[in-house]
Amino acid sequence: MARPIRVFDGSFGRLQLLEVAAGEAPRTSLAPQILIKQEGPDVDVVVEGETHRLTRGNLVLTNPGATSQVRLGAGAHAQLLVFQASTDWLCAGFPAVFDAGGRPFAASAESITQRIRQLADTLGIEVLNDQFLSHERLEFMLQELMLSIVENYLTRRRSGARLWRGSPFADTRIRRALALLRAHPNKDVNMDELASQVGLSRSRFYDLFQLSTGRSPRAYLDMLCIASAISKLSSGSGKIAEVSAELGFSAQSNFTRFFQQQVGIPPSEYRRAAVKPNTDPQDESQG
Repeated sequence: MARPIRVFDGSFGRLQLLEVAAGEAPRTSLAPQILIKQEGPDVDVVVEGETHRLTRGNLVLTNPGATSQVRLGAGAHAQLLVFQASTDWLCAGFPAVFDAGGRPFAASAESITQRIRQLADTLGIEVLNDQFLSHERLEFMLQELMLSIVENYLTRRRSGARLWRGSPFADTRIRRALALLRAHPNKDVNMDELASQVGLSRSRFYDLFQLSTGRSPRAYLDMLCIASAISKLSSGSGKIAEVSAELGFSAQSNFTRFFQQQVGIPPSEYRRAAVKPNTDPQDESQG
């Protein structure tokens, strides 16, 4: 059976953190579905009669209307992140892929990328600490997740022009800028240099970026920095001062102020709430 630990509903669809055990009944989702293992033993996911082993190293994608079932050994429990994406929400971002209906995913199981693994782990941390999670940040991370899935798994089936037709992310220069920002989230990024790097004037870059993402480049970068900070803080490794420096803050006090503005509490307090009991947080008195 599956026990919901956290459930979030919104325009994006439904995100669930589930504890699954032996005896789960088959279920059919009318929306595309992404299953990612967070903790516990590996599980078997049966999609339309075909069995896939779900581990930390892969994910399972199910097409609309597909029947799936999670199988575990007797007495075993695993924690899964399950995202049932709203068709309307998907069509707004990727109309050429999802507007026609059908079966957007060619394979049910795919090797997980480092970026998607990081996003899933950060989402897992955020949903467990949902008293600090804003709807805006949740939707941002889910958009990042779907963008990564489209970029990594659906490009094999369609040419670039067809895949991105009608999408707000159609401009290759903006997608390149997003990739550069994701690779090294850092408050020191010079946006004028980034615009030049992707072949755009400053004003054109800002206009296209806003049209594509719904955010200014700085606001987008702030979201990436917060997600990175939460990932690092919750691991229990490294001092807050080190996280601050890695993200390009000239002083730890500036990072603390930024984090509190974005999340609502200081980074030291967030880490105390987020770190698992078996970890040993360092430098909790600072921040």
